[in-house]
Amino acid sequence: MTGIFSRAAAVAVSFLGLSACMSEVATPTRNVLVATSGLQATATPASYSPTADHSMQVYLTGYSFWDNTPPGSARIAKPVVHRQAGGTGTYRDPITVAVGHSKSGGRSRMDFPAGTRFYFPNLQKYGIVEDLCGDGPRPQNGPCHTGYRGLAWLDIYVGGRSSGPRAANRCMYAITGVQNVVMHPSPNYPVQHGEIATSTCGNGK
Repeated sequence: MTGIFSRAAAVAVSFLGLSACMSEVATPTRNVLVATSGLQATATPASYSPTADHSMQVYLTGYSFWDNTPPGSARIAKPVVHRQAGGTGTYRDPITVAVGHSKSGGRSRMDFPAGTRFYFPNLQKYGIVEDLCGDGPRPQNGPCHTGYRGLAWLDIYVGGRSSGPRAANRCMYAITGVQNVVMHPSPNYPVQHGEIATSTCGNGK
Protein backbone atom coordinates (compact mmCIF):
# COMPACT_ATOMS: atom_id res chain seq x y z
CA MET A 1 0.00 0.00 0.00
CA THR A 2 1.41 3.33 -0.97
CA GLY A 3 1.97 6.12 1.41
CA ILE A 4 0.46 9.45 2.17
CA PHE A 5 -0.27 11.60 -0.84
CA SER A 6 2.90 13.24 -2.17
CA ARG A 7 3.56 16.47 -0.34
CA ALA A 8 4.49 17.96 -3.68
CA ALA A 9 0.90 17.70 -4.85
CA ALA A 10 -1.13 17.49 -1.66
CA VAL A 11 -2.08 21.16 -1.79
CA ALA A 12 -4.17 20.39 -4.84
CA VAL A 13 -6.54 18.14 -2.96
CA SER A 14 -5.93 18.66 0.74
CA PHE A 15 -9.36 20.19 1.16
CA LEU A 16 -10.93 16.92 0.01
CA GLY A 17 -9.73 15.09 3.10
CA LEU A 18 -8.28 12.34 0.90
CA SER A 19 -4.84 11.00 0.45
CA ALA A 20 -3.75 9.71 -2.89
CA CYS A 21 -1.92 6.82 -1.41
CA MET A 22 -3.88 4.75 1.05
CA SER A 23 -3.78 6.91 4.17
CA GLU A 24 -6.13 9.28 5.94
CA VAL A 25 -3.30 10.98 7.83
CA ALA A 26 -3.06 14.68 7.03
CA THR A 27 0.33 15.93 5.90
CA PRO A 28 1.92 19.34 5.41
CA THR A 29 1.37 20.73 1.96
CA ARG A 30 3.50 22.82 -0.38
CA ASN A 31 2.43 25.32 -2.97
CA VAL A 32 2.84 23.90 -6.46
CA LEU A 33 1.27 24.80 -9.74
CA VAL A 34 -1.82 22.69 -9.29
CA ALA A 35 -5.26 24.26 -9.45
CA THR A 36 -8.03 22.25 -7.85
CA SER A 37 -10.39 23.57 -10.48
CA GLY A 38 -8.21 21.88 -13.06
CA LEU A 39 -8.87 18.39 -11.72
CA GLN A 40 -11.10 16.58 -14.14
CA ALA A 41 -11.81 13.06 -15.28
CA THR A 42 -9.15 11.48 -17.44
CA ALA A 43 -9.69 9.30 -20.44
CA THR A 44 -10.08 5.74 -19.25
CA PRO A 45 -6.49 4.49 -18.89
CA ALA A 46 -7.55 1.09 -20.17
CA SER A 47 -8.32 2.80 -23.48
CA TYR A 48 -4.67 3.70 -24.05
CA SER A 49 -2.97 1.77 -26.83
CA PRO A 50 -1.33 -1.45 -25.64
CA THR A 51 1.31 -1.19 -28.34
CA ALA A 52 4.98 -0.93 -27.46
CA ASP A 53 6.58 2.48 -26.94
CA HIS A 54 3.29 4.33 -26.55
CA SER A 55 4.18 7.96 -25.78
CA MET A 56 1.82 9.91 -23.54
CA GLN A 57 1.72 12.71 -21.01
CA VAL A 58 0.96 12.08 -17.34
CA TYR A 59 0.90 14.02 -14.11
CA LEU A 60 3.71 12.59 -12.00
CA THR A 61 4.10 12.76 -8.23
CA GLY A 62 6.28 10.82 -5.83
CA TYR A 63 5.95 9.04 -2.52
CA SER A 64 8.70 7.95 -0.18
CA PHE A 65 9.64 5.50 2.55
CA TRP A 66 8.71 8.22 5.04
CA ASP A 67 5.16 8.98 3.90
CA ASN A 68 4.13 5.51 2.85
CA THR A 69 1.38 3.69 4.73
CA PRO A 70 2.37 2.88 7.37
CA PRO A 71 5.01 5.64 7.59
CA GLY A 72 8.54 4.33 7.60
CA SER A 73 7.78 1.31 5.44
CA ALA A 74 7.94 0.16 1.84
CA ARG A 75 4.74 -1.90 1.74
CA ILE A 76 2.94 -2.25 -1.56
CA ALA A 77 -0.49 -3.56 -2.51
CA LYS A 78 0.15 -5.37 -5.81
CA PRO A 79 3.63 -6.93 -5.87
CA VAL A 80 4.92 -7.96 -9.28
CA VAL A 81 8.71 -7.66 -9.43
CA HIS A 82 9.25 -6.56 -5.83
CA ARG A 83 7.84 -7.65 -2.50
CA GLN A 84 8.27 -4.08 -1.26
CA ALA A 85 8.47 -0.73 -3.03
CA GLY A 86 11.83 -0.31 -4.67
CA GLY A 87 13.77 -0.77 -7.87
CA THR A 88 16.87 0.72 -9.47
CA GLY A 89 15.13 1.97 -12.61
CA THR A 90 16.39 -0.58 -15.12
CA TYR A 91 14.04 -2.52 -17.37
CA ARG A 92 14.59 -5.68 -15.32
CA ASP A 93 14.41 -3.84 -11.99
CA PRO A 94 11.89 -1.03 -12.59
CA ILE A 95 10.81 1.31 -9.81
CA THR A 96 7.46 0.78 -8.12
CA VAL A 97 4.63 2.98 -9.41
CA ALA A 98 1.25 3.51 -7.76
CA VAL A 99 -1.88 4.22 -9.80
CA GLY A 100 -5.43 5.27 -9.08
CA HIS A 101 -8.23 2.77 -8.70
CA SER A 102 -11.97 2.51 -8.26
CA LYS A 103 -13.99 0.30 -5.93
CA SER A 104 -17.25 -1.42 -6.68
CA GLY A 105 -18.83 -4.33 -4.84
CA GLY A 106 -15.83 -4.58 -2.55
CA ARG A 107 -13.46 -5.04 -5.48
CA SER A 108 -10.80 -2.65 -6.67
CA ARG A 109 -10.15 -1.97 -10.36
CA MET A 110 -6.77 -0.42 -11.12
CA ASP A 111 -6.46 2.36 -13.67
CA PHE A 112 -3.48 0.53 -15.16
CA PRO A 113 -3.00 -3.22 -14.62
CA ALA A 114 -0.35 -4.38 -12.18
CA GLY A 115 2.80 -5.12 -14.16
CA THR A 116 2.36 -2.25 -16.65
CA ARG A 117 5.78 -0.78 -17.37
CA PHE A 118 6.57 2.87 -18.04
CA TYR A 119 9.72 4.72 -18.99
CA PHE A 120 10.28 8.22 -17.57
CA PRO A 121 12.66 10.14 -19.86
CA ASN A 122 13.13 13.03 -17.42
CA LEU A 123 14.21 10.62 -14.71
CA GLN A 124 15.89 8.08 -17.01
CA LYS A 125 14.08 5.33 -15.11
CA TYR A 126 11.77 2.46 -15.90
CA GLY A 127 8.81 1.98 -13.58
CA ILE A 128 6.27 -0.76 -13.01
CA VAL A 129 2.76 -0.62 -11.56
CA GLU A 130 2.81 -2.43 -8.22
CA ASP A 131 0.78 -0.24 -5.90
CA LEU A 132 -2.49 1.61 -5.38
CA CYS A 133 -2.90 5.35 -5.08
CA GLY A 134 -6.13 6.49 -3.43
CA ASP A 135 -7.91 5.96 -0.15
CA GLY A 136 -11.28 5.37 1.42
CA PRO A 137 -14.38 3.50 0.24
CA ARG A 138 -14.59 5.54 -2.99
CA PRO A 139 -11.05 6.14 -4.24
CA GLN A 140 -12.56 6.90 -7.66
CA ASN A 141 -13.53 10.30 -6.26
CA GLY A 142 -9.93 11.14 -5.45
CA PRO A 143 -7.38 12.84 -7.68
CA CYS A 144 -5.24 9.79 -8.40
CA HIS A 145 -8.17 8.28 -10.28
CA THR A 146 -9.78 11.42 -11.68
CA GLY A 147 -6.39 12.73 -12.80
CA TYR A 148 -5.06 16.20 -13.46
CA ARG A 149 -6.39 18.31 -16.33
CA GLY A 150 -7.33 15.27 -18.35
CA LEU A 151 -4.05 13.46 -17.71
CA ALA A 152 -3.54 10.16 -15.94
CA TRP A 153 -1.88 10.45 -12.53
CA LEU A 154 1.13 8.29 -11.65
CA ASP A 155 2.84 8.21 -8.25
CA ILE A 156 6.39 6.85 -8.30
CA TYR A 157 8.36 5.59 -5.31
CA VAL A 158 11.39 7.80 -4.67
CA GLY A 159 12.78 5.76 -1.76
CA GLY A 160 14.61 8.05 0.62
CA ARG A 161 15.18 5.75 3.57
CA SER A 162 18.90 6.46 3.68
CA SER A 163 18.68 10.14 2.72
CA GLY A 164 16.01 11.06 5.28
CA PRO A 165 12.53 12.60 5.13
CA ARG A 166 13.60 16.16 4.26
CA ALA A 167 15.66 15.07 1.29
CA ALA A 168 12.86 12.75 0.19
CA ASN A 169 10.36 15.61 0.38
CA ARG A 170 12.61 17.85 -1.71
CA CYS A 171 12.94 15.08 -4.25
CA MET A 172 9.18 14.56 -4.48
CA TYR A 173 8.73 18.28 -5.01
CA ALA A 174 11.40 18.34 -7.73
CA ILE A 175 9.86 15.59 -9.85
CA THR A 176 6.22 16.66 -9.52
CA GLY A 177 4.56 17.89 -12.70
CA VAL A 178 3.36 17.03 -16.18
CA GLN A 179 5.84 14.75 -17.89
CA ASN A 180 6.17 12.77 -21.08
CA VAL A 181 6.39 9.03 -20.47
CA VAL A 182 6.49 5.87 -22.57
CA MET A 183 4.06 3.06 -21.75
CA HIS A 184 5.05 -0.51 -22.66
CA PRO A 185 8.59 0.73 -23.39
CA SER A 186 11.36 -1.06 -25.22
CA PRO A 187 14.17 -2.27 -22.93
CA ASN A 188 16.94 -0.19 -24.48
CA TYR A 189 16.35 3.35 -23.16
CA PRO A 190 19.16 5.06 -21.21
CA VAL A 191 19.01 4.49 -17.45
CA GLN A 192 20.47 6.26 -14.47
CA HIS A 193 20.75 3.42 -11.96
CA GLY A 194 19.59 3.74 -8.37
CA GLU A 195 16.61 4.87 -6.35
CA ILE A 196 15.30 8.29 -7.33
CA ALA A 197 16.07 10.02 -4.02
CA THR A 198 19.76 9.13 -4.12
CA SER A 199 20.48 9.00 -7.84
CA THR A 200 18.30 11.43 -9.81
CA CYS A 201 17.65 13.81 -6.93
CA GLY A 202 21.02 13.09 -5.35
CA ASN A 203 22.62 14.46 -8.51
CA GLY A 204 20.92 17.81 -8.15
CA LYS A 205 17.51 17.14 -9.70
